[in-house]
Amino acid sequence: MQTVAYIFLPRESSFLAVSLARPIIVNISCRIFDSSINEGIHKLGMFLESYYSEQNGEFSFTREQASHFAKKIAGDFNPIHDEDNKRFCVPGDLLFSVVLSKAGLSQKMRFDFAGMINDGVALGLEQKSDSELSMVDEKGKEYLHITREGDVTNNQALIEQVTKSYVQFSGMNFPHIMVPLMESKQIMINPARPLVIYESMELDFERLDITAPTVELTGSDIDVDGKRGSVTLKFCFKENGEVVGTGRKRMVMSGLKPYCQDDIDDLVNRFNQRKVDFSALLAAA
Repeated sequence: MQTVAYIFLPRESSFLAVSLARPIIVNISCRIFDSSINEGIHKLGMFLESYYSEQNGEFSFTREQASHFAKKIAGDFNPIHDEDNKRFCVPGDLLFSVVLSKAGLSQKMRFDFAGMINDGVALGLEQKSDSELSMVDEKGKEYLHITREGDVTNNQALIEQVTKSYVQFSGMNFPHIMVPLMESKQIMINPARPLVIYESMELDFERLDITAPTVELTGSDIDVDGKRGSVTLKFCFKENGEVVGTGRKRMVMSGLKPYCQDDIDDLVNRFNQRKVDFSALLAAA
């Protein structure tokens, strides 16, 4: 299932296409509708407590919480996550992190992003079966579909480690991974109208009796068909030098144009400057 999100950013502020891993959400409130899931909820670890608010069975995100998660945890400096951005949205990796903390980590998991989420939409995790969950609104519209298999753990220390490792890896997509891939095909996203869709992500662990797995990129592919293309990132989880799991992230691009090094340099320079500006802001606080 795939959702297309057209987000047009002004040239002076855009540096990366918007992905559906980062759907548009402003101060959303989420409720766990299914009582069986609710009974199994464990408190989020200290790691996530700074990036969400929970009251009366609902959890919500402020602009500051979501923006700081994107920048501090994921290293994601897309302007769409700035507190004062008119098209502000909560990072999808923050949603992924909360889902793991609420529903647990399974040996095999797949996340399919299926819809845009606007501000004020109340969301919950609906258990469709032992192997399927959906993030839905009160009318039952699905925005995120999760499938899972195998053993399940609610070990928050492990979930925190997996979450941090993956989110930090995910945030490195631009410029570290995407730019060399685009250069290899001599195409690039349109800096005036950037568009990348975070379509799906998969995790596959051999076992869950692990404590401190880290993520490493194992491969990347880019396919281009006219003005559209797709990027697949393959990665593994390692502990003590042993591969204990694998994963895959797929993104779809649109509005591609011929590669221009000057435009790419401009995107990267603006990205790096935003990091510098944010660090200075934190230091002055």
